[in-house]
Amino acid sequence: MDKSESREPRQTQGSAGSLSASSDGKTGSSAEAASGAAATTPGSTPGSTRSSSGRSRTSSHDQAKPGSPSASASSSVSDSQENLQAQELKVLRDANSKLAQPDDPPLMPGEKLQAIAKDVTYLCPFMGPVRGVLSVTNYKLYFKGNNRDPPFIVDVPLGVVSRVEKVGGQSSRGENSYGLDVFCKDMRNLRFAHKQENHSRRLVFEKLQQYAFPVNNKLPFFAFEYKETFSTNGWKVYSPVEEFKRLGLPNDAWRITKVNENYEFCDTYPAVLSVPKAATDDDLRRVGVFRSRCRIPALSWIHPESQATISRCSQPLVGVGGKRCRDDEKYLQLIMDANAQSHKLYIMDARPNVNAVANKAKGGGYESEDAYQNVELVFLDIHNIHVMRESLRKLRDMLYPSIDDHHWLSNLEATHWLEHIKLILAGAVRVADKVESHKTSVVVHCSDGWDRTAQLTALAMLMLDPFYRTIRGFELLIEKEWLSFGHKFATRLGHGDKNHADADRSPVFLQFIDCVWQISRQFPVALEFNEQFLITILDHAYSCLFGTFLCNAEQIQDKEGVRQNTVSLWSYVNDRPDEFRNPLYAAYSHQHVIFPVASLRRIELWKAYYIRWNPRMRPQEPLSQRNRELLELRAQLQKRVEELQQEVGTKEKSREASPDSSPTQAVTVSV
Repeated sequence: MDKSESREPRQTQGSAGSLSASSDGKTGSSAEAASGAAATTPGSTPGSTRSSSGRSRTSSHDQAKPGSPSASASSSVSDSQENLQAQELKVLRDANSKLAQPDDPPLMPGEKLQAIAKDVTYLCPFMGPVRGVLSVTNYKLYFKGNNRDPPFIVDVPLGVVSRVEKVGGQSSRGENSYGLDVFCKDMRNLRFAHKQENHSRRLVFEKLQQYAFPVNNKLPFFAFEYKETFSTNGWKVYSPVEEFKRLGLPNDAWRITKVNENYEFCDTYPAVLSVPKAATDDDLRRVGVFRSRCRIPALSWIHPESQATISRCSQPLVGVGGKRCRDDEKYLQLIMDANAQSHKLYIMDARPNVNAVANKAKGGGYESEDAYQNVELVFLDIHNIHVMRESLRKLRDMLYPSIDDHHWLSNLEATHWLEHIKLILAGAVRVADKVESHKTSVVVHCSDGWDRTAQLTALAMLMLDPFYRTIRGFELLIEKEWLSFGHKFATRLGHGDKNHADADRSPVFLQFIDCVWQISRQFPVALEFNEQFLITILDHAYSCLFGTFLCNAEQIQDKEGVRQNTVSLWSYVNDRPDEFRNPLYAAYSHQHVIFPVASLRRIELWKAYYIRWNPRMRPQEPLSQRNRELLELRAQLQKRVEELQQEVGTKEKSREASPDSSPTQAVTVSV
């Protein structure tokens, strides 16, 4: 286990500059009040909230909770380091408040104003032109409309920005044709018109280019500058050894290996792995030669009763000649033998058959059923990252800035987005069904084993294990199946890189979260977390505010000191769990497997995420407010039930103690 997991993330800059052009980044939340009222996005800025007047104010969490900067500064704490941090934050906030002008944006700890342009017009596609002040910090783009109550706000973390383009030139006529276009990764395109005589466009453009794309400018991501503190340390959410222990490992059939302790065996795999007990580390090295990027089959999950397992890996290097590897064949036999309930092994290849065959020409391929005894190979027909990227582009074009109501269904069908979601969900159901219903072990892979493979294993584990359906369990699931096993977040999301046309970008993680939302729709009481939780995760997958999604692999995370020098997203989430709790969650009734229906008749477009910027598609009453009210009501009812139960118990005891009491009558408690 990485020793840094036990340390609190430092709030000083430290080696902030180390994660620049060679590393990865992440992104976050944004808010746009398209209806004219100030709006805070799902996953809004930690540490501060926006009042109706648009000013930043310290949240109630900061004022009251132990561990927050204000609480630390006001209480007598023996730990001098805590006092020092709290004093530094207080000085920083006081300085910001003294220097702040009426037009300045609210700033978080570590955030600095870089450019400000007055008399700028935001060309809102829903409300028309809005004149106001445009600001750029080292974290966000912030626009505030003039003379509106409540104020009109556009708040975009720079990690969300895909590209920035100048509109018009010196010969342009009319202020609306001279300005900036800001293209975002969260389905928005924004246009800001500048007056030529103000000469403000150049500075704003330069600062946006500089801080939205830190990789190209050899700058640190804002996560290394962010100095907020929280009462919980999210980096401690996941410990591989503790998670294996929860799963009952090691046991007679599986062992824990540290063959990759220094990431020399496989630089995209976690340091700690679980493998068949009969396989030596030398066996693993020989198998690694035959698997793409040495990503050998490693255990993800084991059934507590049948001992059937889910393992993940990359494609075998079969090639056109159909090469075989006896060590690989023996290794898969060991995985099969570790499950005494079945003498068969399923290999779920996420790719369409034709793609898997085409990979042979590149030296890859798939397992031959002739070479691997008692193995059944199944292709799940999930398309590659390029097809998914194009599908999302079509969906974005369909939804923003305007929606064609007359051709809604045909346009949605033409994107193929819901079809892709269905195929991913159907594949995960097949994996879970083989493990649960057939008591058979499954090996999952695609090409490299870090995109479609992560989607399938994580979703199947969510269906099989109720622990992953809790808030903490889902955080652990992401840390384990996505982060530790090397999903390339930095590359797939394009963190800090201005090459917006990069062919390696793809919405793989977005599709996974979409599938989880689909499950929540079909099982509304099975998940402890709510929709806000999922949107917050997606927003901060882009924001580069937290260190969680900055890197492509665990090795890079360790090398760049991400755990020591940034804050985990889970620190923020676990500091305010009620905001993300599903009020309908019933843990006691869902300690079993759930199988969602993977049919286009049941798959829906996630409007609260994809169309949230369109005020006409936004619900009248915020779901988060309704959730809070339901949670409060549930707590009141639960308290009343407990009071009535105590009352009944007291009466029964008094009757038993009284010799003249009549036989105990049945008591009905109603709430």
